Amino acid sequence: MGDAGEGLIDADSRIQERMDELARARAERDRTEPADPAASRAIESLRLARADLQQQLSTTVHERRREAISQALADVEKKIAELQPRRS
Repeated sequence: MGDAGEGLIDADSRIQERMDELARARAERDRTEPADPAASRAIESLRLARADLQQQLSTTVHERRREAISQALADVEKKIAELQPRRS
């Protein structure tokens, strides 16, 4: 019976250690804020628009509508590229 109790204590300590690791990771993630929150929001909005346009493009059969969606998609991609931070 003593071994079973030790196993429970070990499992409990491993769970607590994992919870502490997650709390540290969450605190670190929260500390690192984006350089420009407005740009981050704009990029996220554009990514959602891109996903919507891609879905529309996959279901649209009318050729002129497909061209318009493709042009809009290219414009969104261009704007995303402009807003993303340059990596050196």
